Parts: sequence; structure tokens; C-alpha cells
Amino acid sequence: MALQTEKTQYKEKLTSSLDNNREVLQEVFGENTDIIFHRFLTGNHLSALCVYCSSLCDTERLEKQLLSPMLDGSFAARSDAGIESFTFVPMSSIQTVCTINEAILAILNGQALLLLEDQPMGRAYSLPKTASRAVEEPSAESTVRGPREGFTENLSINLSLLRKRMKTPSLKLITTTKGQYTNTEIVLAYVEGIIDPALIKEVQSRLRKLKLEGVLESHYIEKGLADEQFSPFPQMLATERPDVVAANLLEGRFALLIDGTPFSLIAPVSIFSMLQSPEDYYENKYMSLSVRWMRYFFAVISIMLPSAYVAITTFHQEMIPTVLLLSISRAREEIPFPALVEAMIMEVSFEALREAGVRLPKQVGAAVSIVGALIIGQAATSAGIVSAPMVIIVALTGIASFMIPRYAAGIVTRLLRFPIMILGGTLGLVGMMLGVIVLVIHLSSLRSFGTLYLSPAAPTSAKGLKDVRWCRGGTSE
Repeated sequence: MALQTEKTQYKEKLTSSLDNNREVLQEVFGENTDIIFHRFLTGNHLSALCVYCSSLCDTERLEKQLLSPMLDGSFAARSDAGIESFTFVPMSSIQTVCTINEAILAILNGQALLLLEDQPMGRAYSLPKTASRAVEEPSAESTVRGPREGFTENLSINLSLLRKRMKTPSLKLITTTKGQYTNTEIVLAYVEGIIDPALIKEVQSRLRKLKLEGVLESHYIEKGLADEQFSPFPQMLATERPDVVAANLLEGRFALLIDGTPFSLIAPVSIFSMLQSPEDYYENKYMSLSVRWMRYFFAVISIMLPSAYVAITTFHQEMIPTVLLLSISRAREEIPFPALVEAMIMEVSFEALREAGVRLPKQVGAAVSIVGALIIGQAATSAGIVSAPMVIIVALTGIASFMIPRYAAGIVTRLLRFPIMILGGTLGLVGMMLGVIVLVIHLSSLRSFGTLYLSPAAPTSAKGLKDVRWCRGGTSE
């Protein structure tokens, strides 16, 4: 993997003076008690300095694999064609360090930095001691059929999961660091020969221009790389599943894997990518076809149903069959609020309950959200604050929003529901259509790394529509 380190103020090179190198590093790290400076004489009577971070470096391996061989005399230093080399150290991962900045990054990455007197460079030995959870199934992207492995917060584990699925030298992994203070590693993954080279140049250009103080989660990168900063629609696909990443790489997309988070980013994507599930490609195509079209239908329902009910009951009662209209009128005769206010009360209450269920501990979150919805809905109906038909409409809307497989896309439908509802409650169906027109115009102009957000529907691509309509034509996410 090629390494591109972000520029910092420490550009000076290491010198041949061990004392000078130590003073510079001590000045950089200040009074940090977990940065250890261990100076000693090797078995060959060479003055040496080992610098490491005790909270990141495995001290047992350090003593066994580095310090013991050096103190026993099995360590030597030699010069080969002007390049200093350290031999007889039983480790495979060794990095040459020539500058102060490289030395700082090596120490903060859990490596042990070894410096010798009269040598203007050092060696960094990989001895990380980082806590990481086991590989398990992603809770937010579970499937009935398919792999059970999910990414973790450890970048090296994530790369191994991806390599295990793509055993080809065409898979390219390019590493860079972002974040002035976090120096977070970001890996750009793509398959050479499948992806458009211009797309790789574009994403590398955007990454170089990205200036951040820190990267704590993948969204820090996503919002900096997005084509349209003020659009509520996600322009990169976030996933925890290695099989989803591999499938998208095989379709000519790229992925960004970020250290410290299990969520990787995939681009370019379209609105149809947000409504597809990996299980669409693991089941019978006829079953997947029916489920996918049901998902499309209920995605529209989750945005339009409350506003349609408010608009029709307020302005267009003639569209409702007489028997149903009389039933709705009886249910609403004691309600003190207009339909728009009634819908806003119920929708805001429902969203509050859903958010509370997410934030509460898992053991009580689901129970509180379900019981709370039942109790509040029943009490509000009995008290004459809201009508029973409105409770049914809000419940159906909530169920429809749960069918959207991507959490980021589900949030967008929840946000768009309110302005369209206001338009429907003030201007009727005309207001609804105005909202839909504005939404379609926005989606038509939106791009994800140059790819139109409504593709392959607009512009129309017969090959791409096969996958959108029939769950075939590839294995993309």
C-alpha cells in the first residue's frame, strides 16, 4: 500500500546526534507520561535510544523481540551502499524513519522507534497493542441469508476481510492520512481495470484538498467529499459489510475504509442504491423482485401518505367515497385541531418516540418505543386530541419508513415528510405536486462524483435498469 503522509510543521530530518534527536522528540511530546525514552547500550556497546508509547505499544513483545536480542549481543549495525540497516531483529514489519514527522507518526501508531548513535535515521518496529472487538454481524445491516462478518474499528482487520473476498492483485489499496491532530489512516480501495481511471484521479484530488482538524468517523470524510454540501440526500453509501464493498468494487466503484470506524464509504451511488439490500442478490430473483418493488412503493408512501391524507380531507373531500367520508367525519367531529395540526402532533410524537428508542439501552429501548406509541396513541384518541384514522395513517407511514434499508436514506424521508405535509395542508394537492416537482428537480441536478443521482432511470440506461428492476445484471449493493 502506498503511503502519503499529511504535511505537518515537523519537517526536520533526524541527525547523527542521539542526544539532539532525543531533545527534539522530548520537546514535541512534552510531559506525556506514556511516551517512554529508554536509552541503553547494546551488546556491541552501541549507544541506542528506544522511544515508544506505553499505551499503544506491546511492551512484552518489545522486550522479547527487540530489546533482548540487542542486549544479548545478537544485534549489529552495518552500512550497505550508504543505507543503514539493522539486522538480527526477529521482526518482519520494519519501517525506515528519516524525519522528525515520520518518527512522531511511528510512535503514535504503536511502533517502537529505535535510534543509534552516529546514524541519521532510525527504524520503527510494528508492535501495536490496540483494543479491538471481534468480527461479528452488523446489527444495522443484518440479513437472513448471506455472510455474517462485518467490519470493525480496526483498519487492518477490515482490510483482511476485504482481501479475503477479493484474491486478485488488481485490488489496489492506497493509504493516506487525514486530520491535523488525529492523523487517521484512510484507505482508498478500487479494482484496476474495472474502475474509470478518471474517477480515481477525481477522488484523490478531493482527498488532497480536504483539510480537517480530526477524523473521528467516516461522515467527516463524506461531508468533505460530497458534490452538493447542502443536499439532505446521502451522496456516498455507508456500509459495515465487506461483501457489499466487494460487490460495489466489482461494478466499478471505489471504497474508502477509515481507521477507527466500521463504516466504509462507497461512491458513486444513486438513489436506487439507497433502496437496495445485499439480500436482493442472495435470494430467488422473483422473491427479490417483489420485495424490491414493494420497497420502492413504500418509500414513496413514507413521504407522501400523511400529506395526501391532510390535503384530501381538508380540500378535496369529493375524492373520498361517501361511506368512508362519513366514517372519517364521525371520527373527527370532536377533534379541536385541523388535520394539518393533528398530523404534525402525531408525526412529531412518533419521531420523538423512535429517537428515544434508539438512544435508550437496547434492553428497554424497543419496549419503551412500542409501549409508548400504543399508550400515547390510545390516550390521545380517547381524549379527543387526535382521530383514529390519523393514528392509522401515522402508523402506516412509520412502517413504510422502516422498509428503507439504509438509515441515512430513512432520515431523509422523515425530514421531507414535514415540508410536503405543510404544502398539502395549505395548498392541497396542488401544494403536494409543487413539493414533488421541487424534489424531482433537486434529484435531477444532484450528482455523486459526477454520476447523476437518478441514473440509470434518468438518463435512461437499459443495462443499468436491468439491475434496478429485475435484481440482475451484477452483484452491486
